[in-house]
Amino acid sequence: MRIDIKARGFDLTEGLREHTLRRLQFALGWANHDVRAVTVRLFDINGPRGGKDKRCRIQVPFPGTANVVIEDTEADLYVAIDRAAERTERAVVRRLDRLREHPHQRLFGRDTAEADAARDAVAAMGTD
Repeated sequence: MRIDIKARGFDLTEGLREHTLRRLQFALGWANHDVRAVTVRLFDINGPRGGKDKRCRIQVPFPGTANVVIEDTEADLYVAIDRAAERTERAVVRRLDRLREHPHQRLFGRDTAEADAARDAVAAMGTD
């Protein structure tokens, strides 16, 4: 799984990068076969003014369906990362369960001849 981490509004420290990688590996490591890439964006919304303004946005793309996007905003960026990683894990579990419930929708690309042939074969089996 490729994890891309970028910070906006502040410098990304090595400790923060390592914490983010550890949390995401723990939360999504089980899904290495299904999740190929994760994008993490860390924001300091108000800059030096302080307040509950540290945001973590995690995006997990799934081919053929909408991306899983989770955001969490907290006063402490480490807490925002932890909560976003936990919520991302739950969302990925739900998404994969749904995709496994309807595997025929993911077998082939929607506009390919293989997809048309697969749909025709399934339809032919039901017309005995």
